Amino acid sequence: MKIAIAGAGAMGSRFGYMLSKAGMDVTLIDQWEPQVTAIRAHGLQVNDKGEMTTVQLPIYYPEEAIQNQLQPDLIILFTKSLQLEGMVQAILPIISKDTKVLCLLNGLGHEVIVEKYVPKENFFLGNTMWTAGLEGPGKVKMIGNGSIALQERMPESRETAVRIAALLSEAGLNAAVSEHIMYDIYKKACANGSTNALCTMLEANLYTVGNTTCAVDIVRAFIDEYADVAAVEGVALDRDAITAYVKTAFDPNGIGLHFPSMYQDLITNNRLTEVDCINGIIAEKGKAYGISTPYCAFMTQLIHCKEEIAGAK
Repeated sequence: MKIAIAGAGAMGSRFGYMLSKAGMDVTLIDQWEPQVTAIRAHGLQVNDKGEMTTVQLPIYYPEEAIQNQLQPDLIILFTKSLQLEGMVQAILPIISKDTKVLCLLNGLGHEVIVEKYVPKENFFLGNTMWTAGLEGPGKVKMIGNGSIALQERMPESRETAVRIAALLSEAGLNAAVSEHIMYDIYKKACANGSTNALCTMLEANLYTVGNTTCAVDIVRAFIDEYADVAAVEGVALDRDAITAYVKTAFDPNGIGLHFPSMYQDLITNNRLTEVDCINGIIAEKGKAYGISTPYCAFMTQLIHCKEEIAGAK
């Protein structure tokens, strides 16, 4: 199976490396010039638990993927939320009637965008608990272990979902077909909406934030807002279980020393964040449903203020 990863940032690079290492045919697609240039010049440089490895992976700009008539069987979407629609539009010519598309972005609401361009029977929605960081253009650091949950959007596509999960698991990505992907996505969103935002505002890693006296109370306040909104959509979140799950991220022997993606975007790279699809969307849904979401609303505003002060682009 030919696999294209659209969005070769930290997570896209990690997946590209792991899939390639398992012997699969992988092509990266990205629009960030420093990343494309670095990988072409030096290969993808990987820090795998302290062991440095370089892997040669083809990487294209979207227009080059079209010019080279790339014909992937599976496209994994790993852009930032702000870049998702632009990327899908840019690579439309390589999405055939048989191409399967798996979306693994952080946050909520991405299926609405993708389904404007990809038939539901070819679209698979998922999320991942894997983490990674960019140490510079073309340099990815792999952090901890993880898993993938994915689900078909149409019942007749279940067999294909099972095949995709098996393919990803061959590369050690621990993928499984979910019976309720929205629960999985909300669970991950709870983690991102609390820890990602806090680490970015406080400019600290997960362990440092989690070691403060207020962290767990703040995390629980975020989770309660997510759970209230999810309940209106028929998703019953186990608040205690998700709180316990988020707390595991603070462990310095796990991923506690990691700086999450929102921090990497704004603090490290001075780029705009995905806050609107993580915290902002809960504030919007809360307003529509008549549910109070003060933590998510305020955090969204704070992050946007921080972006403006930093001149993030």
